[in-house]
Amino acid sequence: MKEIQYKIVKEIAVLSTSDSSYTKEINLISWNGKEPKYDVRSFSPNREKCGKGITLTADEAAALLKALQEELNSRD
Repeated sequence: MKEIQYKIVKEIAVLSTSDSSYTKEINLISWNGKEPKYDVRSFSPNREKCGKGITLTADEAAALLKALQEELNSRD
């Protein structure tokens, strides 16, 4: 089985930290040397392990941002 490699190109934000010190983060990550994508997932302390997550292109991230802004603004 091929080992998946990633490189965090830019750390954007830690969204939350669990009781077990795992952090849910959004970063710009290059997976297996490919074009970096926006990535939301959980990491163990020191980023030794990572959980399942979601990767988004810049267009997908912009669409998500717009949808979230509309949803949050509609709650007023």
